Amino acid sequence: MHNNLTEGLELGDLKRLVHPEMHIDEFKSKLGDDADVVVVSFKVGGKEPAEDLVSFIEKGYDWVLDADLSSGEMDDGSYIVFMELDRHDSTAENIMSIMEDLMSVTEQQIEDWRVRYYKSRREERLSLESLQEMIPTSPEAYEREYGEKVIESLQVAAGQTVATRAPKNDYTETLRNLAGIIR
Repeated sequence: MHNNLTEGLELGDLKRLVHPEMHIDEFKSKLGDDADVVVVSFKVGGKEPAEDLVSFIEKGYDWVLDADLSSGEMDDGSYIVFMELDRHDSTAENIMSIMEDLMSVTEQQIEDWRVRYYKSRREERLSLESLQEMIPTSPEAYEREYGEKVIESLQVAAGQTVATRAPKNDYTETLRNLAGIIR
C-alpha cells in the first residue's frame, strides 16, 4: 500500500541532489538473506538530503522493509541511500511507484535514469520492463541465477578446483567479501 505524505519533501526539494542512477543488489541486505531481500541504492549529494530521502521512502511505502543511508560520506561529499524490499513478483512495480514519486521531488525525468543490477553487471535505461527482466522475483529464482556463480567465482579466485560447496554463513560471507567476489 502506498501512503500519501502530507509533510516533508515538496516539489523540487531534491533537485540536482539525487544522481540519476539506481543500483540493485549491489549491497548486502541488513534484514535477511540476499535471496529474500532486494537492496536498491541511490547516490545523494549531502547528508541532509539523504536523510530526507530516507524519511520519504520509509513513511510513504508500506512494502519497504527498511531505508537507511551510508554511515559516512563518499569522497565527493555524497551519501548512499539504501532501501530494502521483499523479493517477489511485484518488486519491480513497487520500485517504479517509488521512482515516479521521486521524480516529483527531484524534478527529473524517469527516461534520464539508468539502472544497474550488480550481479549481472548490466546497465540499462530505468523502466518497468528492465526491472522485471533483471531482478529475480523469488528466492528460488535468485539462487538459480546467482547462487552457483558465487561459488564458481570463489573457486576461480582461489585458483583451485573445489568439489564441495561452502555453506552460506557469516564466516563464508566474510571470506567472499574479503576475496572481492561479492559486495
